Amino acid sequence: MAQKSLCPLLIPILFMTMAPLWCGAQAVNPFTEEVNALSDQYAELWDANRETIVFTGSSSIRMWKDLSTRFADQQIINTGFGGSQASDLDYFLDELVLRYQPGKVFIYEGDNDIAAKKRAREIMATLKNIIQRIRSVDARTKIYLIAAKPSLRRWKLRGKYRRLNRKFNRLAKKDALLYFVDVWTPMLNGRKLKQDIFIADGLHMNPKGYDIWYTAMKEFVNP
Repeated sequence: MAQKSLCPLLIPILFMTMAPLWCGAQAVNPFTEEVNALSDQYAELWDANRETIVFTGSSSIRMWKDLSTRFADQQIINTGFGGSQASDLDYFLDELVLRYQPGKVFIYEGDNDIAAKKRAREIMATLKNIIQRIRSVDARTKIYLIAAKPSLRRWKLRGKYRRLNRKFNRLAKKDALLYFVDVWTPMLNGRKLKQDIFIADGLHMNPKGYDIWYTAMKEFVNP
């Protein structure tokens, strides 16, 4: 009888032990729906017989609505997903980049990472892993690290952004197929941030801002 009386006590203990595992199994990445939508969008548009250039990263890429129009001679895949950090791109790299077998990949991550108080060392470690994964599929792929941009909303973090961009640049100098795209400098007037290149939120860019980005990238995109 004593042994049977222990069974009701074991049930809540087992439930408490297994609950975290069950909850983790049920958790869905917050970007899954957006990534799936992008996959569906390009399932019909992507031509596997043409050379592909992938632009990916956070909302500054996602909101570049005329990206394909500006580079009309190229097959551009825009898999930007808003609010993402480098770790999110790493998580969805197969769906957002590798599946398209790109010859060039432009990456914009680091902006949200810094805002989330991640250290540059952690961001760089994740980006190095992303680069390694891309190269493991095709060692000839050219990869472009887009500088973390300045913005009105996050101007107080400019020192951290500058340090991260210096790390991007130093890493690119060590790799003949890795490039640093400096969008930081042309978004400034001397040491002051240009005021008329952002939408009302002070973070994302208007067409004037994307004009600057286009100028910074066109020599890398066009052969």
